[in-house]
Amino acid sequence: MPNTYPLSFLELAGRLLLAMLLGAMIGWERERASKPAGLRTNILVSLGSATFALSLLQSQTGQESVDSLSRVVQGISTGVGFVGAGSILKGDRTHGLTSAATVWISAAIGLGVSVGQWQMGILVTVLTLFTLHVLKHVERTRDN
Repeated sequence: MPNTYPLSFLELAGRLLLAMLLGAMIGWERERASKPAGLRTNILVSLGSATFALSLLQSQTGQESVDSLSRVVQGISTGVGFVGAGSILKGDRTHGLTSAATVWISAAIGLGVSVGQWQMGILVTVLTLFTLHVLKHVERTRDN
């Protein structure tokens, strides 16, 4: 079934809550590992991205909505890139690149969920957690 906007309050709330939950899952993993950009950061990035997209989609229709959404996605991608860059630069060293990547992917998940792609948001969250948790052990094994 195609998405129709404006959404009902319940569907709007559901999308925002799911974006928040998925961002929290990624953020919790980072928090447990004592990494920068933890729980609150990933929640807020995912929720913020979903909010930008939903506020636009709720107020526009047709081709105008598609064009505007494209610009919102570009703006969020760029803006979150700057947030990530700020979190990885420590003097003349680069540190925290994975945390920056989780912030970026949290934004993508929030955007996906906001436009009705909740299955993809869940799948990307699972794949992200797999990458962060399981592949960390593979890297450690390789380095030893």
